[in-house]
Amino acid sequence: MDNARNRKKTEPGQSSGKKANFRFYDNRQNYLSFINTCNEKYTIAKRAGKEFQYLHPSPPALRIYDAGMGDATVLSDCMRDLHQRFPNVPMVVVAKEISMEDVRIGLDKMVDRFCEHPSTVLVLTNLNYADCRLMPSNIASANAMNWQEIKLEGTNSYGYKQQIESLHDMFAHGWETQTSKVSGNPLFKRPSVVVIYREDHRILLDAVIPRAGLQNWYYDFILASQPWRARTAARFKAERIVVPLARSLAPGGRMLVIQTCGEDPAEEVIKQFWPKEKPFPVDRHAILKETKALLGRDVRQFNVKAGTDKQSIFPYRMHALPSEIEGASIGTSTLFAAWNAAVYVNQIEDQRLEAVIQQGSYLKTTAKILNKYGGLYFNDESFVISRNRN
Repeated sequence: MDNARNRKKTEPGQSSGKKANFRFYDNRQNYLSFINTCNEKYTIAKRAGKEFQYLHPSPPALRIYDAGMGDATVLSDCMRDLHQRFPNVPMVVVAKEISMEDVRIGLDKMVDRFCEHPSTVLVLTNLNYADCRLMPSNIASANAMNWQEIKLEGTNSYGYKQQIESLHDMFAHGWETQTSKVSGNPLFKRPSVVVIYREDHRILLDAVIPRAGLQNWYYDFILASQPWRARTAARFKAERIVVPLARSLAPGGRMLVIQTCGEDPAEEVIKQFWPKEKPFPVDRHAILKETKALLGRDVRQFNVKAGTDKQSIFPYRMHALPSEIEGASIGTSTLFAAWNAAVYVNQIEDQRLEAVIQQGSYLKTTAKILNKYGGLYFNDESFVISRNRN
């Protein structure tokens, strides 16, 4: 739900060579600076919560899929929300993530979930979106599957944390990656699934614990937050991500997709230096047009609507005290954070940044925009695809 901006895809017409394989968004410092200075994660979790009122899980469990766990900030907030709505319903949470570092950080946020909602089954995987139901269509991947089942012992968060931390070597092996020679994307060396649940709830959860090769269930809710690079073609987004996930929805299931759409102060900062830049050329309408075409006759099984701008677009902000923005002088650290957030969200590569930074005017320009709007905010857009109950 959090970190898929980091996945750079090959662009149509993109030149080959070092520039094509450059992966600015794998820069950990830029990512951490952004997530710790902006409230996007909180805002996305709040937006997802609006969809939970429409969920009507059927026995034996509520099943959700996170199409990009990141550091699990959004996922853990969503699980808290779902717990207060369905406190006694077994919950199967499948989270996709290819970054071992994010898996490590994300697991730390899951410890308290096993305490508050003991009937939780957490499934971590690096499988592709097309294999979100944990059944690889590729025979070689299916045969090479690294499937692990972890039973947490005890009843307290301290014990769970110690047990989870002892699994880091196992995750390091399962989440080892290699770089694609074509796109520069990280690819898993071995397809991995790790199933974690409480030993004292094993009998209660026996009917819902995923087992290798035996999945015949679908998802009640799917969250795909920033699951692609903005400039990737609409056809690619629909074919590789949206359609496979939509087909994995249970009757009555809902999928919320979120991407950045711009037209905000952050994009205005970028346009001061690259006036012809179009950071977000593919809007939700283009993606859904391709989605409907790819679904074909099956589109009748789904409710596919883009929604109005008022329904779909929502802002989030960079954290800053009023005293940091007011007045003619804005602190250098605030300006650096704002500049980093603007170039991160608008996905400007380091090669292009170097020349601008050397000019030295970028902080003054950033300060001007912050003063103009009283801070820095960004626009995300969302759309929902639901499957008919019949």
